[in-house]
Amino acid sequence: MDKIKQVAIVGGVHGNEFSGIYLVKQYQAKPQLASRAGFNTELVWANPEAHHANKRYLHSDLNRQFKNVDLANPHLTNYEQSRAKVLNAQLGPKGNAKTDLLIDLHNTTSNMGACLILTQAGDFYNKLAAYVKMRMPEAIISRDEDHFAAEEHALMCTLGRYGVLVEVGPQPQSVLRQDVLDLMHCMTQHILDFVELYNSDSLPPLPKQTEAFRYLHSIKLPVNDKGERLGMVHKNVQDRDYQPINPGDPIFTLFDGTEIYYDGDSTVYPTFINEAAYYDNNLAMSLNEKVVITLE
Repeated sequence: MDKIKQVAIVGGVHGNEFSGIYLVKQYQAKPQLASRAGFNTELVWANPEAHHANKRYLHSDLNRQFKNVDLANPHLTNYEQSRAKVLNAQLGPKGNAKTDLLIDLHNTTSNMGACLILTQAGDFYNKLAAYVKMRMPEAIISRDEDHFAAEEHALMCTLGRYGVLVEVGPQPQSVLRQDVLDLMHCMTQHILDFVELYNSDSLPPLPKQTEAFRYLHSIKLPVNDKGERLGMVHKNVQDRDYQPINPGDPIFTLFDGTEIYYDGDSTVYPTFINEAAYYDNNLAMSLNEKVVITLE
């Protein structure tokens, strides 16, 4: 049977996302919270120097450094690029990893609640999604697995043989919120419980179908020819992550009062709305479609 023997829980890939860092610290203080009889758990603080500087990263986004081609490139030597190589040696190597499951903890400034993000497809992920949703009905399941093979994926969680992101919000950068930390802890505990039951072939009956959202593409804020912003996310969209946007609905308001409408031909569901970390490239939100995960 496909058993999960080694789990890594990683916090602080982004230095100003405090929930994962402090949850890892809590688990280090009370290891029994992160341990189960059926597997070993390693606790990792991914980007300590960025945290000490109170920044998302020092030189480049650590969560975009894990493509195989980049890990193998000796010329990529800034702090995050070097740190990625260290983490790959510690937890990987990618493609033949000693880590069977990597749980990467993040928080977002967007009003996304508690999200389990799956970056690859397969029966393990489908069962995990069904279990987490069954145990935590408020959880959101997000799928982003159809765009890249694992070796081409730049995310930290793809270091492991399996990997998921726990993304919880809203929480400002460099701030802690108890409700967000509690949600992150709750979802992480359900993932660990799932692995224990999965290893012992004792999962409870799981729902045959689980609602999820599949990433389509991201859209940017309106800008002029100089790259200067001309408007902002419409007030009817702000803070309404995973709520439907229909064709013709307003999505942006320009500073002169003009409204810009969604011109797609089907209903979509926005996430990472107005995420503060994405302002450097003017990303306004990601758009998703609603899908159903069906167990075999």
